Amino acid sequence: MKVLIRRADKKRPSWELYSNHTGEFAQRLPAGKADYVVRADAKALKSLSKNKLHPGEEVTVHIESDERADIGLHLK
Repeated sequence: MKVLIRRADKKRPSWELYSNHTGEFAQRLPAGKADYVVRADAKALKSLSKNKLHPGEEVTVHIESDERADIGLHLK
């Protein structure tokens, strides 16, 4: 699945990456205080019952310095 990440004060994603077969992904971001918005792009995905999947809500992540943040995204 494609994952898009952007700074909260920007409109376009700065990072575009793909999750692995279990849905996990990792992205290093610049150190420093900032908010990032993470969303899934599920346009090309289908569920096992052949229904189209739709992304859930975007997730906003606040980073203070150089810590690690674990988040989750949900599909509908």
